[in-house]
Amino acid sequence: MPELPEVETTRRKIEPLLRGRVIERIEHDAPHKYRDTHLAVGRRITGLSRRGKYLMLQLAAAEADGLPDLPDDLPHDLELIVHLGMTGGFRLEAGKHTRVTLTTDGGTLHFDDARRFGKMAVVRPGQYATMPTLAGMGPEPLTGDFGLDDFVVRAASCGAVKPWLLSQKPVSGVGNIYADESLWTAQIHPAQTRLNAAEATRLYHAIREVMGAAVEAGGSTLSDGTYAQHDGEAGAYQHRHHVYDRAGKPCDRCGTTIEKIVLAQRGTHFCPQCQKVRAI
Repeated sequence: MPELPEVETTRRKIEPLLRGRVIERIEHDAPHKYRDTHLAVGRRITGLSRRGKYLMLQLAAAEADGLPDLPDDLPHDLELIVHLGMTGGFRLEAGKHTRVTLTTDGGTLHFDDARRFGKMAVVRPGQYATMPTLAGMGPEPLTGDFGLDDFVVRAASCGAVKPWLLSQKPVSGVGNIYADESLWTAQIHPAQTRLNAAEATRLYHAIREVMGAAVEAGGSTLSDGTYAQHDGEAGAYQHRHHVYDRAGKPCDRCGTTIEKIVLAQRGTHFCPQCQKVRAI
């Protein structure tokens, strides 16, 4: 958490508050986690985009009285990259877990992060060498860049399918929740290796179906309540989970008890009847 649906919902919610605004201050006490944020001061936010689980604020030089001069050798455009980590999110009011305060000429947003895994960095557009996950990320699941034929070819030689999805290389933005839900929808065991064409095709369509529905539902807010929007609104997709966080409950499809295992150090939920390992 948060995964693509939560990050995309965040982008949609805060975009009206930030687009076109000039950054006046970015305050924090952890320069190793929030790198070069001073370079964003005096820049206008011209757009907000998303790549996988990353938020990306496009910044351009702005004319604004009272703001600091920027170094002459900086390019006209920069990007502020935000990774929400496990518990990060933006709020209208400061709280006990506020780590960053972003002030623009239109107001203030606070970045809260209870577990402190969130990160920010100001970089030149497209220069992500210090962020290898972002640099090597696969296609977006809800765009035409995510092609069935390529996915089927790559899945034919994959290792355990859930860790493969979590690597972000075959498709971006799929984390623990939506990997479990997609694999249940496709009726594939999370530890299955080397998917055949029929399995890969089912999984491809399941990922698009699950991710699309989760985005429209505003993501998933779990029992810990850490994910919510800046205005306090929670997601609703948790009410449609079939396996994630449902260990011990009956499968919605066949009634078999949902099980939880640890796979690649991640808690993994599945139906042992609907999602059997196929012998290779």
